[in-house]
Formats: sequence, C-alpha cells, structure tokens
Amino acid sequence: MSSVNPPASALFTPFKLRDLTLPNRVVVSPMCQYSARDGNASDWHIIHLGQYAVSGAGLLIIEATGVEPAGRITADCLGLWNDDNEAALARVLRTVRPYASMPIGIQLGHAGRKASVRRPGQGRGNLPRSEGGWQTVGPTAAPFGPGWKAPIPLDRDGMRRIIRAFADAAQRADRLGLDLLEIHAAHGYLLSSFLSPLGNARTDAYGGSRENRMRFPLEVFDAVRDAWPAHKPMGVRFNGTDWLKGGLTGDDAVAFATELKARGCDYMDLSSGGSARAQIPLGPGYQVPYAAQVKREVDVPTLCVGLIRDFGHAEAIVANGDADLVALGRGLLYNPRWVWHAAETLGAQATVPHQYLRGATREGVPSQDTILNR
Repeated sequence: MSSVNPPASALFTPFKLRDLTLPNRVVVSPMCQYSARDGNASDWHIIHLGQYAVSGAGLLIIEATGVEPAGRITADCLGLWNDDNEAALARVLRTVRPYASMPIGIQLGHAGRKASVRRPGQGRGNLPRSEGGWQTVGPTAAPFGPGWKAPIPLDRDGMRRIIRAFADAAQRADRLGLDLLEIHAAHGYLLSSFLSPLGNARTDAYGGSRENRMRFPLEVFDAVRDAWPAHKPMGVRFNGTDWLKGGLTGDDAVAFATELKARGCDYMDLSSGGSARAQIPLGPGYQVPYAAQVKREVDVPTLCVGLIRDFGHAEAIVANGDADLVALGRGLLYNPRWVWHAAETLGAQATVPHQYLRGATREGVPSQDTILNR
C-alpha cells in the first residue's frame, strides 16, 4: 500500500515582509514583563526572551516599550528613550542572539492616560506620586475611567515631542539590529485614545471626524516609517472594536488600515478593547473576525491575537485566509513548547536548537540520531 504525504501545514509555511522572511506564521506576542528599572532591560529579559527565541516560532516581538518615561504603563516597564535603555537591551540581545536564528522585533508605544499604574500583583489603579507615579497625558483632560487620574491634554508641542520620541526610539531599535517594528495603537493607550470617539473629544484638527481622529496616529506612523530603514518591515496594532456603543467599529479599522497601507505599513495587528466600561466576550479567537475583515477589505497582511491555543484552530485561521500570522501570548506562557507540539500535530517541522534535539519527537518517539547521540 502506498503512503500519501499529508498536506503541507499552512501555519508552518514561510511568510515574507519586505526583506524579512519568517520561517512560519507563529508569532510570540509582545508580553509586558514588568521587570525593567528606569526603562532598562534586566536579567529577567534574558530569561524571558531567551526561552522564546528558541521556541521555534517564526517571529518574536519584544514587549510594549515606552518611547518616553511618561509613556510607560508601569514604573517597571521597558523603555527605549535614552542611551542606558539602548545599552541594557543590547546586552540582552548579545546574550540571546548567538543561540537563536529567529527574527526579533519590538513594539513601541505610549500608554497615555493609562500610564502610571501599579504592576500586576501590587493591586489595581494609578500609582501615586509618593510611590513613583507621574502625570499622564491624553487627547483631553478626561480620565480613562472612574477613579483614574486626569491627564494633561496634549498641545501641539507635546504631540511633536511624542512624535520625535517615537522616531528616536525607532532609530535606537535599528541600531540594536532588530528586524521588525510595531507601533502600539490599541487598548486605549495614547494613539488608541486619539483614534476612538470614546477617548477623543477634541474640537481642533485632531478630534471630531474620523479623519481628524486618525491624524495624530498617522503623523506618528509617518515619522517612524521615515526613521525606520526601508528594507525592514513595520506594522501597527490597533483596535477592530472598542466593544462599546459609539466606539470604534470594524469599518473604522478598515479606514485606518487603508491609510496605513498607503503610507507603507506592512501588516496590521488587529486587537480590541481599551475602555474601562467595556464588557468583552472573551473566547478563543474572539478578535479574529476583525483581522479577517481588514485582510479582506484592504488586501493587506494581518496578524491576529486573542486566546488562541488549539493547534487546529491556529492552522485553520491561516488556511482559511482569516489572517496571515497568528500571535500567542498566554498560550505560550502556559506552554513554551507550543510550536514544537503544533508542528508535531500538524505534520510539520519546527526549528529546534541542537541542545534540545533529544526532546524533539514525532508521535512521542525520539528520532534515531538523538538516541545514538544521547
């Protein structure tokens, strides 16, 4: 009886973005680690990024990284606004990269009115000045939610300062040799709050109409695209919905994606939420429809996120054309060998460092060469 080779896994096919070719479609999502000091990466980042750089995924994206001190979510979040930040992250990358061939990117962001909060495990809410908190900024003086500190509304000078900070951080990321850059414009952070009618009640050229609300985020994108090398890919994470009446919708996401595509954005990372009042219907792949809508209507590569853990589910997302890339955060925290297991289940191959080859199996059986060389 002749054997038939199984069909190739869509999840484990390469994907090209400008001059960068990802070996597969699995992405290690940016995951805040709350382990930096004054924005400087620590030994924990060597542990965290080191293990996921050898996980077999196609791309690793470093956590949301503040472009200025006031842009951090917590006092323990990573930053890339000065030479010390750059040197600390360079030390991490020098340690990790000799052992990993995986492309590594970074997500740059500004938390806006959601900044200066306690890190997980220290309670909830804003961090008071007496404990190291700081003044936040936003589109207007409206706080993020009840009990939150009121931000200072950004004037034009403040907006220019932040645009420069994003561009400067992008140049630092390039000097670090990073392969890809993503701008965070989701979850109610600064750029997200400008995009959303729920967060932006300005009456000038940066508020009101959809076109006006997109203006500042697009100015940030243009500055970063100019500062980031033309051969390196760049994406944006933004909301497909705010999950609230009167908030952002899929049509808003399509409009923003259309503008980004025209400016040279290489992929769209669709997420959602970011309002203190939102009731989000959590479930596996709950944000995939927004990635699918943008991919279909704008004809751009999309990345999807959102409680995706099942191997077959991830495979189906790519095979069905709902998204080009699948990013995992919590799923990889729970199972750092997710990519190995997915490849085994789907009849594909994942990159395994030679130090771990004895643990790589097919249907639970070690390969012959790993037995002979144990």
